[in-house]
Amino acid sequence: MQTNFTPDQLKDPAMASSEKILRTCVHCGFCTATCPTYLLLGDELDSPRGRIYLIKDMLESGKPASPEVVKHIDRCLSCLSCMTTCPSGVHYMHLVDHARAYIEATYTRPGHDRLLRGLLARILPYPNRFRLALGAALLAKPFKGLIGALPLLGSRLQAMIELAPARMPPRSPFGQPGTYKAEGERRGRVAILSGCAQPVLKPGFNEAAIRLLNRHGVDVVQPKGEGCCGALVHHMGRDQQGHEFAKRNIDAWIAEMDGEGLDAIIITASGCGTTIKDYGFMFRDDPAYAEKAARVSSLAKDVTEYVLTLDLMEPVRETDLVVAYHSACSMQHGQAIRTEPKTLLKRAGFTVKDVPEGHICCGSAGTYNLLQPEIATQLRARKVANIERTKPDLIATGNIGCMTQIGKGTEIPIVHTVELLDWATGGPMPETLAKSGFQSRLSAPVSVDAE
Repeated sequence: MQTNFTPDQLKDPAMASSEKILRTCVHCGFCTATCPTYLLLGDELDSPRGRIYLIKDMLESGKPASPEVVKHIDRCLSCLSCMTTCPSGVHYMHLVDHARAYIEATYTRPGHDRLLRGLLARILPYPNRFRLALGAALLAKPFKGLIGALPLLGSRLQAMIELAPARMPPRSPFGQPGTYKAEGERRGRVAILSGCAQPVLKPGFNEAAIRLLNRHGVDVVQPKGEGCCGALVHHMGRDQQGHEFAKRNIDAWIAEMDGEGLDAIIITASGCGTTIKDYGFMFRDDPAYAEKAARVSSLAKDVTEYVLTLDLMEPVRETDLVVAYHSACSMQHGQAIRTEPKTLLKRAGFTVKDVPEGHICCGSAGTYNLLQPEIATQLRARKVANIERTKPDLIATGNIGCMTQIGKGTEIPIVHTVELLDWATGGPMPETLAKSGFQSRLSAPVSVDAE
C-alpha cells in the first residue's frame, strides 16, 4: 500500500511504525474471510482491509478521528484472526492499537460513552474495586430488564449485569505474594501473573496452576507489587494507564529475575499473555524500560507452553470425558499457540475435539462484550452452536474472558485447561465439574502396583 506521510509525521515513532505496517498491506482481501464482524455485518469498513484504509486516511491527514472511523474501529474485536490469515504479514495488532490511542487523544466521545469507558478503566484493573462492582451487579440482577430499557447505556449495563457470576467467589488462599515450594527435587522456578479480573472471578485457575507446577518440581513465586498487565486499558486506547500497569509488573518480575532468578513468567489468561509478550514492542523507545521489557517478554509463557517442557506425569485417574477445546483468539492468533493445550489434554487421558469455525471469535475480546453487546451476543450464539455440534462432555479453554462469555450461552460445563491437567495428575476435581455431578463419571484411581 502506498503511503503519503510527511517527514515530520514520521519523526513520531508510533507513526513511523504504523507507516511500515500499512506499506505491507497488498489489498488481497484474504482477511475478510476470517473477520467476525465482516462475516456478521457484511460491510467492507467492518473488515480489516476496510479498517486499514480508514486508519491510513486518519493518520495521514493528521486530523481528529471522525465518528465514522470511531464506529468501525470500535467494532473491531482485536481477535487478530486477520493476522493468522494474512499472507503479507501485516501486523494489524500494532496498527489498530495505535489507531485506538490516536482516537483517544483526538476524539471526544459522547458523554455516556466516556462515562462507561471511564468506569471500566477505573474498576476492572483493580481487584478490590472489581469485587465491589460484582457485588453491586448481583444486587441489580433482579432489575436487569428495567436497567436494559434505560436510554443510551441500558443495553451495556444489562450486559455487565448478565455477565456477573451468580455468586461471589471466595478469596483465594494463594492470593498473597509469596513462594509456593516444589514437591521433591526442584526443577525450576517461575513467577505467575495474578492479574486483575481473573483472581476475583476464577481464583481456582492459578491455584490449579500452582499445584500442577509444584507437583512437577517447580517453585512458583507470586511477586509483591505485581497486578493487572495493562491489556484491558491498552486496548481501549489508554496507553498511559496501560504502560503504568505494565511498568509495575516489569519492575516486580525484573527484581525476581535479578534475585533468585526465573525460568519463566507463567500466565493463565491468554489475553494477558499476548500483551505481556508485546511489552518489548510497547517500550521499544523508552530508555528506562526498553531492555527490561524485552527481557520480561522473552520469559513470558502461557502455562501450557511451559508445562509441555516438563514432561507431564502420567495421569493418576482415568476418565472417559470428551473435551471440546476452545482456542481463545489471543492464544491461537495472538500467540500462535495452537497444538500445545490439546497435546497436554490428550496426554492427560481426555478425548479432545476441535470446534468447527474455531478461528472465529466468541465475542468476549476484553471489554468488547460490555461495549458492543449486540455483536458479542451474535458471536457467542455462533460459537456455542458450533461447540454443541461436537457433543462434548465439557469445554476447555485458556482464557477467563472466553469462559465467562461462552458460559453464559450454554449448559455444558466450561473449565480452564490447567484445571483438567491438575485434576488428572492428582489435584482436586474442578469446582465447575463437581457442581455438575461429574463425580459419578470418575473411575477408580490408577493402581501403579497393578501394572
